[in-house]
Amino acid sequence: MRKLIKDCNIGNGTKIMPFVNLYGCSIGSNCLIGTFVEIQKNVLIGNNTKISSHTFICEGVDIGDDCFIAHGVMFINDKYTEDRDEWVLRKTVVGNKVRIGSNATILPVKIGDNSVIGAGSVITKDVLPNTIVMGNPSKVYEK
Repeated sequence: MRKLIKDCNIGNGTKIMPFVNLYGCSIGSNCLIGTFVEIQKNVLIGNNTKISSHTFICEGVDIGDDCFIAHGVMFINDKYTEDRDEWVLRKTVVGNKVRIGSNATILPVKIGDNSVIGAGSVITKDVLPNTIVMGNPSKVYEK
């Protein structure tokens, strides 16, 4: 069971499946990190959060408590700038009790507590708390 775990803080009761790359991150207690997940340095993941397989969480992402990140979610930590030679780290903050569906792409945004991101969505703007968004680009779902 190959795992690369280097310089990480991992809470009690957290389970890490095989074939993961974790380096320089902090993961809370009672979490589950699925197979083929990469979590880069300076990522913070709260307690009781599940990260499903094939997900990529890059530097600059904070994920709250009690979240569910489905399979194949991609986080992005930079945006296009006029100076193409300049790379600027941008932060993403995911609140508590957030659900993100499979194959969503999350640009540097803030996602409020208790929000739901539909599968396959591309999140380009902040999401208010208690909101359901879906689509490419994502839009607020209204009943």
